[in-house]
Amino acid sequence: MLVDSSGVFAPPLPPAYSEDKNSPYVKQYVEVYNKNKTLTKEEIEIAKFWDDNPTNVMHNGHMMFVDKKITPGGHWMYITSIACKQTHAGAVKTAQAYALTAIALNEAFICCWQVKYKFSYIRPVTSIEEKIDHNWLPLLQTPPFPEYSAGHSTISGSVATVLTHEFGDHFAFQDTSEMKYIGMQRHFNSFIQASDETAMSRFYGGIHYLNSTLKGAIQGKQIGNFIWGKLKLTN
Repeated sequence: MLVDSSGVFAPPLPPAYSEDKNSPYVKQYVEVYNKNKTLTKEEIEIAKFWDDNPTNVMHNGHMMFVDKKITPGGHWMYITSIACKQTHAGAVKTAQAYALTAIALNEAFICCWQVKYKFSYIRPVTSIEEKIDHNWLPLLQTPPFPEYSAGHSTISGSVATVLTHEFGDHFAFQDTSEMKYIGMQRHFNSFIQASDETAMSRFYGGIHYLNSTLKGAIQGKQIGNFIWGKLKLTN
């Protein structure tokens, strides 16, 4: 749409596979394993708040059922609606904000998934179950696609950046998007604060290495700044 190539702003190579206990590769899944054992109440809340798993599959005996929740993109669309309502934005401003969010989501998803299937990096659960504890499970359900880089981090960084350009750097808001699904809400002092928390939520949830969440966030913010500069919008 706007980004010329899905490989633009691509993050650096992830740590190469190694069985050396002192290697960055091993250290990153050990870090996830250790963090899972020391999660605070707030870190668990953060992980669940940003889970955004639209089809959370659960089993009870022979029964399988799905718990429907908001999607990652839907979560940020809701935040956009909060910003528009809070500022009493007119029709043009509101349309511009939603368009920016949609474009930021689209470009970030495409760029991130190009990275994911370029490296086909394995998830923490695979390494931890194989090398440390075969009964280990992360706090959140592991998605069925490659790990690097973190999609939530990338799209959140992208959208938060364009919304910051649109509404300002110190835009405080109450995120109530999850109230009807899990009865939670969280307060943020800026869109970037929300996106940075999103990135950390995937590490807390045990489904991403910390490096992946941080690199995805950087790529997302680069994409967001590119979109804003390309469109040359005024607020």
